[in-house]
Amino acid sequence: MAGLYFEQFEIGQVFVHAIRRTVTETDNVIFTTMTHNPAQIHLDAEYCKGTEFGKPLMNSVFTLGLMVGISVGDTTLGTTVGNLGWDEVRFPKPCFAGDTIHVESKVLEKRESKSRPDNGIVIFKHELTNQRGEIALSCLRTVLAKKKPA
Repeated sequence: MAGLYFEQFEIGQVFVHAIRRTVTETDNVIFTTMTHNPAQIHLDAEYCKGTEFGKPLMNSVFTLGLMVGISVGDTTLGTTVGNLGWDEVRFPKPCFAGDTIHVESKVLEKRESKSRPDNGIVIFKHELTNQRGEIALSCLRTVLAKKKPA
């Protein structure tokens, strides 16, 4: 599904994204090493046995990127100029390899751009939930959205 133009978003609109994904140890190791993050909490299972979690945590930047990526097809694919910011990024529950995640997005705000008449600004709240129904990640994402062509 293509993304929506600025005029097509409504405040309060909720998107329950159809894509679900089980995250894996391979996702975690590849992403963590590819981004040069040497934190033991993501890569060292023996170290993690001594933590409160008992096993490696999924890299939070991976889960943030995955959450936003899952949302794009229903919201901004082909209709955004770009992201303006991610705010209030929160990880209330850990995410582990083997968790199956799904994402919901809600339009919180929208307004005309003062400096770009062909664009508008939309603020989404994204939430990533695990298979237990726990919110593991949330954030606000502000995008510069295209308006419908004349």
